[in-house]
Amino acid sequence: MRWEGSYVALVTPFDSEGRLDEESYRALIRRQIRAGTAGLVPCGSTGEAAALSHEEYRRCLEIGLEESRGDVPVVAGVGTNSTWKTVEAVREAESLGVDALLALAPYYNKPTQEGLYQHFRAVARATRLPVIVYNIPGRTAVNIAPKTLARLAKDCPNVVAVKEASGSLDQASEIMILTSGKLTILSGDDNLTLPLLSIGARGVISVVANVAPKETQALCAAFLKGDAKKARALHLELFPLIKALFLETNPIPVKAALGMMGLCRPEPRLPLTPLSDEYKPALKKALKDAGLL
Repeated sequence: MRWEGSYVALVTPFDSEGRLDEESYRALIRRQIRAGTAGLVPCGSTGEAAALSHEEYRRCLEIGLEESRGDVPVVAGVGTNSTWKTVEAVREAESLGVDALLALAPYYNKPTQEGLYQHFRAVARATRLPVIVYNIPGRTAVNIAPKTLARLAKDCPNVVAVKEASGSLDQASEIMILTSGKLTILSGDDNLTLPLLSIGARGVISVVANVAPKETQALCAAFLKGDAKKARALHLELFPLIKALFLETNPIPVKAALGMMGLCRPEPRLPLTPLSDEYKPALKKALKDAGLL
């Protein structure tokens, strides 16, 4: 499997009673597939995985698989702060038929680099599926060091990529050097997708793709085909929208945006709250300027 292009970090829509809105979820996925998105990533941080029940988690994966019909890969988020719980999630997701796994660094515990290595090695050994390591220290309080990623790439053949959301181009460069390109880098920050592509990344697991899937995929495709000028133009077009989608904690603004576009209800699940009124005009303007309203 070639890990490149725009993979959407899917939101999880809820209905007026706060339950999983399966109809809207299916419609969002179909919209992604029509737009040419390279893959679906349900049940990550953008999908509010930490706030889903076990039954909802399973259902999100099942719906993703039903709607993708094998046309695009489904990459299941399996992040918890317990190794044994993560391994259980890995086995369950694999049994449902997903194509790959996005494994989050354990949060709250603050493991050492050795603990991170042992955690991801246990995840990799529990499955035959490709594993994408998810590094987002702003949420987990731990940074997966490039040397740790290099160890994993060497010792675990099915650790194939890293979703790199440290915000550091230096770190991404070091990963490229230490792994000799063996570990595919996927941007975890929409604003850094183009800069990361320029140093060897192959794509993005994207928040902005929820609202602008065609454009996000086009940016990646243009760069990978050697058209840096087009990729730069798309980056600059998307940049104001990307900034607006992070006015508050993700996925608050992106769900508000999808609500403004009439694609699903805007409410996240507690402890997240709806977008503050003070930010709504700026978000609406960004959507209009991007031609999405």
